[in-house]
Amino acid sequence: MNVKLIGEHKKDSRACRDGLALTLNEMMAEDKSICYVDCDLMGCINTKMLRKNYPDRAFEAGIAEANGAGVAAGLAATGKKVFYHSFGTFSSRRCYDQIYMSAAYAGLSVRVLGSDAGVTAAFNGGTHMPLEDAAMYLSIPETTVLDPADYDQLASITRQLVNVEGVSYTRFVRKGIIQVYGEGSEFEIGKGVVLHESDKDVATIITSGIMVDESLKAYESLQAEGISVRVIDMFTWKPLDEELVIKAAKETGAIVTAENHNVTCGLGSVVANCLAKNCPTIQEFVGVQDLFGEVGPQDYLMDRFGLRAANIVEAVKKAVSRK
Repeated sequence: MNVKLIGEHKKDSRACRDGLALTLNEMMAEDKSICYVDCDLMGCINTKMLRKNYPDRAFEAGIAEANGAGVAAGLAATGKKVFYHSFGTFSSRRCYDQIYMSAAYAGLSVRVLGSDAGVTAAFNGGTHMPLEDAAMYLSIPETTVLDPADYDQLASITRQLVNVEGVSYTRFVRKGIIQVYGEGSEFEIGKGVVLHESDKDVATIITSGIMVDESLKAYESLQAEGISVRVIDMFTWKPLDEELVIKAAKETGAIVTAENHNVTCGLGSVVANCLAKNCPTIQEFVGVQDLFGEVGPQDYLMDRFGLRAANIVEAVKKAVSRK
């Protein structure tokens, strides 16, 4: 990995959707076996360029996500390297059985992309808010589940996905993202990224996606109070970097997970399962507490569902007090 941490809490002038589209455009120019399937959202995701540049390999399935998943699996069966996109709520709930049976069970590689992860669906509301999308893919055997934090992490992951076997699911934010990493940063699927650590750490924050920036803010607040914590960006939920999780648990004695997802079935659950089997450790969970989504701006929703640095700080203090 070659990671350049910026962590200045500033919005990126670039949109993640452009990072995805530009990266796929470059990849499709280099590899004629790469195909792209979308469900009436090329305008939203800025992938119209793929349809224009590669009309024989970029397909519009319309508002028919299950059929689109079947088309993606069919293309994979012919040896194509397929990327399939819809909003996260549709690329998970709406087409789950088709992905499960036609792709995963059949041993075919389909790279599923789910945009507007968690509360970033904002004004599209509860019906379009994927708070359990990753859980659905975590439950499918032999899958890869990813939750990148920003433009550069998404671009790095996308380039690697072409060589990942089986079904993968990448949830991400279309626009309005905070820049966490510098341009050119490279990441390794399956390996967490340690953003801060010291031999004085009394807890570890394990996080991903939009919660990475909130976790960095929490780190700064805790440092100001003389509380030292480790921060890990676990953008790969599956396969989980179990070695890093266990090491953090043994060295700091307390874990706090922070996710833009339902805590009953996401990153926190994956980490808890690892710890229960290998190193039982005190753990606190920051995320959506088993609730449905709502309509509203992202800032309101992050406050409403407790996805702020202050919630992480509170969870760290509670975890430490339980030691």
